[in-house]
Amino acid sequence: MTDRLDLIQQAWARERPDLDVRPQGVIGRLHRVAGHLTDELVAVYRAHGLSEGDFDVLATLRRAGAPYERTPGDLAENTLVTSGGMTKRIDRLERAGLVTRRPSEQDGRGRVVALSPHGVEVIDAAFGAHMANERRLLDALEPEDVAQLERVLRRWLARFEEPAPDGR
Repeated sequence: MTDRLDLIQQAWARERPDLDVRPQGVIGRLHRVAGHLTDELVAVYRAHGLSEGDFDVLATLRRAGAPYERTPGDLAENTLVTSGGMTKRIDRLERAGLVTRRPSEQDGRGRVVALSPHGVEVIDAAFGAHMANERRLLDALEPEDVAQLERVLRRWLARFEEPAPDGR
């Protein structure tokens, strides 16, 4: 079975026989698969009225456990978004009635962001649909391939990222 990456590699091998173009077979395919997966995931978020960033913030709050709250700094750290970007997301989510903000009890200058009851409903529905969507996407592969892919990607990702200290 030949795909576009095979053709690209063949062209580069012809044009630059002095280079080893085999890495393109893995990196190029991962890049293309990631793009397709993002499109599939975002469609589910959109069906629930959320952007990818909105989903990420709401999911981070929800998996924190009751009372589903974190500081904006924690949210930024756990979603890899700048504090300025996080402020815009929180503003948008607050206007939509999905989160609330209140002063921190520990730090008079700090704020705490919490899921509203409506926010809990929205993220619970969106996350259920998200998990069903991810299951659908993985069902295109054999179970043993999924397990092997997870092992390989975990090992590879560990080369780029430190493990989260608290499992978030």
